[in-house]
Amino acid sequence: MILSEDKMDLVTGLTGSGPAYVFYFAESLIRAGVQLGLTEADAQELVSQTLLGAARMARESGKPLGELRAAVTTKRGTTEAGLNVLEEAGMPAIITRCVEAATRRGAELSKGILT
Repeated sequence: MILSEDKMDLVTGLTGSGPAYVFYFAESLIRAGVQLGLTEADAQELVSQTLLGAARMARESGKPLGELRAAVTTKRGTTEAGLNVLEEAGMPAIITRCVEAATRRGAELSKGILT
């Protein structure tokens, strides 16, 4: 992928830091699983396999992520109930703020601002 130089801080904020965001989300899923009764090892394995399967579907299906999400979300089912909580909590806005903060910090670092 070729992007213009003015997008590099955004790329850093989005994908350079992206693995940490995914790991943080996964850690949160594991923590929830443990709090609700799973062992740490079982929760870790289940979440790791979920991430692997979701990533493979995203990469190999060629379908938009929204379409994949819709395909695994039953109306008034368990997934929809969970997604509604994420939406009500403002997850899309939180993610945008997260990427904006990382992008801003990338710009500062590229200018030599270390504080």
